[in-house]
Amino acid sequence: MKQLLTIMAIIESVAGLALLAAPSLVSTILLATPLETAPGLIVARLAGAALLTLGIACWLARPEESSTASLIAAMLFYNAAAAALLAYARLGYGLGSVILWPAVLLHAALAAWCAVILRSVRQPAR
Repeated sequence: MKQLLTIMAIIESVAGLALLAAPSLVSTILLATPLETAPGLIVARLAGAALLTLGIACWLARPEESSTASLIAAMLFYNAAAAALLAYARLGYGLGSVILWPAVLLHAALAAWCAVILRSVRQPAR
């Protein structure tokens, strides 16, 4: 199982990083069509963040005893990335609807909650 998780971690992380860094290039390579709109680029980057999250979860879950903390760490990354990308959609591209800022705040709050939980898990009881 550790070997499978390692392989999946590498594959998903590489795909996620590629989508985050160059979504149009990835689209061209996979689908022979570039992404040309700002909304398409944002959604592709969110997908990249999700794939990178899966990679992180697989990598950290390799030692079975740490699987809960691993998933929380992965979700911390995803929620922070989602908040940043959605805020960038508004601030960088001028995109958005009435639900955009609440979505940014929701993802930021979930990221903060994950960080608090991880901090308490990693600190020994006193």
